[in-house]
Amino acid sequence: MNLNLLIENLTNPALLFFVLGLVAVLFKSDLEIPPNSSKFISLYLLFSIGFKGGQELAHEAMNMEIAWTILFGISIASAIPIYTFFILKRKLSVYDAGAVAAAYGSISAVTFVTAVSYLEMQQMILHGHMVAIMALMEAPAIVIGLLLISTFTKDSMQSEKVKKRIVIKHSFTNGSVMLILGSLIIGFLASDAQAEGIKPFTNDIFKGFLAIFLLDMGIISGRKLGSFFEYGWFPVIFAIVIPLINGSIVALISAAVTDDVSNRFMLAILSASASYIAVPAAMKMTVPKANPGLFLPMALAVTFPVNITIGMPLYFLLASYY
Repeated sequence: MNLNLLIENLTNPALLFFVLGLVAVLFKSDLEIPPNSSKFISLYLLFSIGFKGGQELAHEAMNMEIAWTILFGISIASAIPIYTFFILKRKLSVYDAGAVAAAYGSISAVTFVTAVSYLEMQQMILHGHMVAIMALMEAPAIVIGLLLISTFTKDSMQSEKVKKRIVIKHSFTNGSVMLILGSLIIGFLASDAQAEGIKPFTNDIFKGFLAIFLLDMGIISGRKLGSFFEYGWFPVIFAIVIPLINGSIVALISAAVTDDVSNRFMLAILSASASYIAVPAAMKMTVPKANPGLFLPMALAVTFPVNITIGMPLYFLLASYY
């Protein structure tokens, strides 16, 4: 069964378009997605998943299981940057260790969206509250990463503390978080009849846009991968092993808060993914000494493909059969 899941995921058109992007860079093709188009597709994916999540949430009754699942997600997003920081600090500077730890504690909305598509392949649905959990897991890791850098850096100054207040606000008002939450609320408030009117836009073209977006991600990843190996093998090993450990553990221990396989799978994906949008933006603004040439390729060029090839079948298997 595990082999079948792996083969099914490896032949997923969306993943193959990601590989096509990598191949295009390898052969020095001029293939690229225009930046404005790429940004539109990103916004569309976030809007679509948020709106559909809101529709699902409208049909759910709030209960203790959902409340515990939300608390579990926030706790995981807070714990991962703490333990990974001390692993990273053995090889990297405090600034880089804090930035990478924040990236791996935070989440990747694109990985989440890809996982939703994977759930549909398994004839399972995404529960609406998981969209809210995804949005809520974005900010805590950024805040904790900044606190760790501040605690273990000797040259912290008052001006940096002001910046921290700015970036903490930014982490909660980040565009992707605002769009996800806003779409979630709108989807929750819309009636079934109203939602049906835009269903061709929110549902029918979703997989096509996802494939094009992953093609763009493949091109970007391929371009960033070249300079990444200047840092040795430690970042590569970390970017492969730590997400698989995080996702596997959460797929197992999440049974304590929910029995639903799709919820446990999505919690595992969120725990295993790494941010390459919100965290880099936050770190650029507040920790300029952190090197984006390190944490950005780790999250995008290594962890992302590992999660959508090996990770998803592994987490689904653990969530299903434990």
